[in-house]
This record gives sequence, C-alpha cells and structure tokens, in this order.
Amino acid sequence: MRRALFSSLLLAASALTAPTAHASVVLLANGVLSGTTDLSGLTGTLENGLPGNILGGLGSGLAYAGGNTFLALPDRGPNATPYNSAVDDTVSYISRFQTVNMSLTPSSAGSKLPFTLTPTLTGTTLLSSASPLIYGSGTAYGLPSGAPSQNTAGKNYFTGRSDNYGAGGSGNPADARFDPESIRVSNDGKSVFISDEYGPYVRQFDRATGTLIKTYTLPSNLDIANLSPQGAKEISGNTSGRVANKGMEGLALTPDGKTLVGILQASTIQDTANGNGTLLRIVTIDVASGQTHEYGYTLTTGSGVSDIVAVNDHQFLVDERDGKGLGDGSKAKIKQIFEIDTTGATDLLTVADKDVGGATLVKKSSTPFLDLVAALNADGVASKDIPSKIEGLAFGEDVTINGIVNHTLYIANDNDFVPATSGPSQYYVFGFQDGDLPGYMAQELSSVPLPPGMPLFAGALGVLGLLGWRRQKSRNA
Repeated sequence: MRRALFSSLLLAASALTAPTAHASVVLLANGVLSGTTDLSGLTGTLENGLPGNILGGLGSGLAYAGGNTFLALPDRGPNATPYNSAVDDTVSYISRFQTVNMSLTPSSAGSKLPFTLTPTLTGTTLLSSASPLIYGSGTAYGLPSGAPSQNTAGKNYFTGRSDNYGAGGSGNPADARFDPESIRVSNDGKSVFISDEYGPYVRQFDRATGTLIKTYTLPSNLDIANLSPQGAKEISGNTSGRVANKGMEGLALTPDGKTLVGILQASTIQDTANGNGTLLRIVTIDVASGQTHEYGYTLTTGSGVSDIVAVNDHQFLVDERDGKGLGDGSKAKIKQIFEIDTTGATDLLTVADKDVGGATLVKKSSTPFLDLVAALNADGVASKDIPSKIEGLAFGEDVTINGIVNHTLYIANDNDFVPATSGPSQYYVFGFQDGDLPGYMAQELSSVPLPPGMPLFAGALGVLGLLGWRRQKSRNA
C-alpha cells in the first residue's frame, strides 16, 4: 500500500470504467500540464532560436516524490527544430527536472472518469557539476562553444548538445553532454537518480540544488569507443556498445532504495550482430557499493522499452512500445506494459557476447499487465490521438473506491517540445488491485521534503520521518 506522511485528505470517487488487460486495471483520470515556459528563470534563446526556459518533453521520465508531488523529466532538449544537422540539431539546453503537483480530486457526479487530475508546475531544478565538465568548442560545426553562458566557478551545467564530449569512449563522467531519460527519488527524498542515453550514464544529483553527487560506473560493454555528434555516424563507427539515442532509457529503484535497475531502449550493437536483435540489457546497480550485474530481456512486439518501475526487489513493470501515434502522424499500435522477474536470470557479465542467446533470460508475463492502446480506445480515445512516445512510469498513492484499495500507476508521454504536432504533456492514472500485481510493494519514502516557509512543521515531520512514522494516504469512496 502506498505510504506517505500525510493522511488527512479523504476523497470520493464514482464507479470504475471499462476493464483492460487485467480485470481491475482501470483508467481513473487523465490530465494535461499547460504552459510554455518553466520556472528555471533562464533568459535568452538557444542556438535554434527557442527560449532557454521552454517547457516540454516532460514524460521522458516520471518519479513519485511523496504526497501529490512528482518529478517530471525532459530529455536533451528541443532538437525537433532543424538548424544544424552536424550536431543532430541539438542545442545547449541545460539539463533539468520539473517538480509537478498532481492534484487528484473526485470528479463531479456524472463525469466519465472517477477522478480529475490537475497537474501544476511548481519548480524547475537545473543539473550541474561542481567539477569542470568537457564542452565542445563548436568551431568545426560553425557554432559557438557548447559551454552554457550561465556557467560559473563551481557550477558547470550539463546540456543536451551532442558535441559536448572529450577524447576517449562514451563512459567519461566528465563529458557535459547529457540526455536524461528516466528519474527516481531516493528513499530519504534528498537526491535523485537519472539515467541517460549518451554514455549511457546513471548519475545521482542533490534534489534541492541539482548538483552532481556521483556518476556510477556501468559495464564497459555498454560504452562505445568512437564518438560523434551525429547519431548515425556513432552507429556506423562502432562494433559494440549502446545504439545512438537508445541508451539507458529506463531506470527503477527497488522499494527498499538499495538497488537501481536500468534498461537499454534497444539491443547493443554486438547483440544485434550476434543475432540477438530483440534482446535488451538490464543493469542492476547497488546504490551503496556501485556493484553491477547485467541481465537479458526479450522484446515481444514493441520496437524498444521506454521505462521500468519496481514492483519489489525482483519484479518490475516495463513499458514496451513502438513509435506510432500522435506526433508520428499515424495510429498508435503498441503501448504495452509487461511484468518481468529477474529471479534466476543469468548475469550476462559472466557470458561471452556470442553466447548470450543461450543464457537464462529475465522471465516475462505472457500477456501485458496493461495494454494502453486498448484501454484508451475503450475510453473513447482514438488511436491517432494516443501519444506516440509513452515513456514515463511511476507508482503513486493508493485510492480507495467503494471500500476497495486500488494502487495507482501514472503514465506520461514525451511530446518532444512540439505540442502542435505531438500534443500536450499528458498524464494518465490507472488503478489496480493486489490481485493484478501480486508482490507489489510501495517505495519506503521516509520523509517528504516540504515547500520553503514551513520550517517548524518541516522539522516536526523530519523527526517523525526519522522515527519511521509513515501512513498511507488514501482517497476514499
């Protein structure tokens, strides 16, 4: 059951909607985050003429942070606007995460869905390093330096520009280029973990300041040796490692907060070459020691995986999808969430690349836990209006409907900063029961940081948090 520090709000809801893949998995609410600028305070324009504080792409990653608070993650920035193909149209968009209040309230009588979701942007946190980072000069591409003008001594910002790297392979932690794809909040609420596609990297940042705490060392078989600011050249110039723009797409944190679990979006170059083109690598990272293990996951029908969220310490939900739907000018087809179990899977770090196909792979449910296209079609949403990039997954708080506890799963889209073609930043909330996902455990969030201006109340709650005082916040019917 979802635990949180607050328990005073009790909300009402009406009857459930039509069933989906599991009888009790139902759409409870959906909402849209409006607005065109974030709260970063940045001024000026990017290389492509767009504002530095542009708001968009918020569904690349989604993390629960307690109460009604979620963290939404944009990726490397607005590179859907053409301006310089030599750098894949990437710009010096400073990496960041957005804090969003997801107000979930009972719908009025006669409403189509039992709850109304109202997302509101409440904060923007820019990501930086106290140590110097490596930026591209831009000279070879007719561009200014890739170092943001906002850099100061002791504050060096990560950005999405693809030429911000130095000599050597892609795993250099000093490279400034960063393509965030998934985010999770530490159990004490004080830091965030973010995975990326460029390295691939998994980094830990201070949640309040956005300052880098550490970069985890991932297995070297995911790195590429020859770098390029153009993704196509990176693919053609390497024989092993992650595929360009399809690196560490998803990241989970086990409920006890001890293990990070990342998943690649697509097969590595070497796995495809060895005939394992539907195999994706999953990496587990011990948060304290940094020790890693690697497992294999096989795609069912989607072209890749966009996110992973922890059910417990060995079971997870993964978002498998194609690129069809709103934003692609087509009809959505594959947006399916499967349950997987890493128990008994072979650690691929002990297996030669050519022998991976014979390893014991991660177990996977034969049918989806949730078929999003089918669920939204049943709610009257046409396939052409379902976002093509369904990328963010996060469990939320429990709700109680007609006396029955339902857990919640929030799903978000990445609109690539082009709402005119890809639609707004949308959030869907689904409810499910224990029987739909046996073994489900809520993350053990020990405290929920409060807004500034409440020092006495925050201090009291901090003590309660240290004592392990937590209570389910449940919306009742």
